[in-house]
Amino acid sequence: MSWALDHLSEILTRAGQHAWLAGLPLVLGLVVALPLGWLASRTSWLRASLLTTTGLLYTIPSLALFILLPSILGTKILDPVNVIVAMTIYTVALLTRTVADGLSSVDPSTRQAAIAMGYGGFARFRAVDLPLAVPVIAAGLRVAAVSNVSIVSVASLIGISQLGYFLTDGYARSFPTEVWVGIIACLLLALVFDLVIQVISRALTPWTRAVAA
Repeated sequence: MSWALDHLSEILTRAGQHAWLAGLPLVLGLVVALPLGWLASRTSWLRASLLTTTGLLYTIPSLALFILLPSILGTKILDPVNVIVAMTIYTVALLTRTVADGLSSVDPSTRQAAIAMGYGGFARFRAVDLPLAVPVIAAGLRVAAVSNVSIVSVASLIGISQLGYFLTDGYARSFPTEVWVGIIACLLLALVFDLVIQVISRALTPWTRAVAA
């Protein structure tokens, strides 16, 4: 405990770096996954191949991807951009199916009612389909957030500064306290991400609270 208090400033700094490396790809991945999921939900003949292809992206070993991306992007090995791109790829892999399932779960009668009210394709997607799919998408985002926080820590093996540093440095020095600090800090960060997503989801779906009441 005293070690953590003595290094609190460093822990908070690395936590901020970790949050950036895990959080920005969540946003970028969602932006990419939304049109892909919409396409999968609208075209049955493309759904299987699209979801299979994006799902396979998650099977790429993270450390290998962190090492290979600099040669593809033309960046340096220690450039945080490599981690952000890699984590965006993993987020897309997780969220594309979630978005497709969320949009497909919208009651057809609700969609028909929206059409009868004059909603066109994109207007219906924005005002009806997407809001009703928010709970499903939020559940997928919560899984992706925890996954991102976990995988980002692997980047410490190539020298990217974040909470994973405490895991590798503590192991190298045979200092369990530092390792536990890294583990607990990652857990707390994942819980913060989860809470933020739940709050945003509840704010975007006020009708769920009315139904519950």
